[in-house]
Amino acid sequence: MASTGNPAIVVGVDGSDRALHAVRWAALSAARHRAPLRLVHAAAFPDLFVGAAVPPPPGVKDLLRARGWKLLREARRLAESVATVDLHTEVVPDLPAPYFVEASKSARMLVLGASGRGQFTGLLAGSITVNLAAHAHCPVVAVRGEGWEEARGDRPVVVGIDGSPASEPAIEYAFAEASARDVGLVAVHAWGDGDFASVFAEAELYFEWEPLGDSERRLLAERLAGWSEKYPDVPVERVVVRDRPRHELLTRSKSAQLVVVGSRGRGGFGGLLLGSTSQALLHRADCPVMIARPNIDGGNQ
Repeated sequence: MASTGNPAIVVGVDGSDRALHAVRWAALSAARHRAPLRLVHAAAFPDLFVGAAVPPPPGVKDLLRARGWKLLREARRLAESVATVDLHTEVVPDLPAPYFVEASKSARMLVLGASGRGQFTGLLAGSITVNLAAHAHCPVVAVRGEGWEEARGDRPVVVGIDGSPASEPAIEYAFAEASARDVGLVAVHAWGDGDFASVFAEAELYFEWEPLGDSERRLLAERLAGWSEKYPDVPVERVVVRDRPRHELLTRSKSAQLVVVGSRGRGGFGGLLLGSTSQALLHRADCPVMIARPNIDGGNQ
């Protein structure tokens, strides 16, 4: 991927088990990419006593800062136990979401647990993760499931391709991740977004599938054109199915080590920053999910 230098992988550390799961994944990824690893605890000092007429009691910020460094020491030990990387730790006073959006401008990727502290029971993807997936300047990875573990490292990377411009960064990052992991890439184009039965009769769908399928296979081939030449070490399996993208990708997440998608699909509304397929994967996938947004400043990392 085009970039200057080797941007760091940035991980949010909040003391939850999910965050430590993310630290482990990120450390292994940093080693594969030979990239620096930054472990960050955003202490959210500005969120204290919002609207209060008096400042917080003396020492509160010091206590929160000390707690943050304690969490980072635990995270650092875990990272060092799984990989040898250029490792940095940092406690910042900012709220997590705005801090990580700013940090994403110079990061290779942001890595977060699928849920964190402060989330409602049953909310499988934390609100901060969803927020960052919609607004970050670099890919955001929500670390879910167990399929990425080293013992199952031969599992492929899966990329969802819908033919829209939003899927172009996903293709680029998916090839790079598959190459770094020395595994194959499964390129999935599932084109049954709508309720076709409400528009066409079943008989019409039966007879129209073949020409429609040919058209969709051509679309997938066009989107993949040139990438195999750039990454000749990555074997590619092309999959074209008449199914809802979220259903096909969720199914394939059971046997993948990473699923990569764009932030929005071709059916997304103009103001919707995170599409329904991306949302479904963040909440329900059985492996880590990378949401690859177009770089707002132009060009991908």
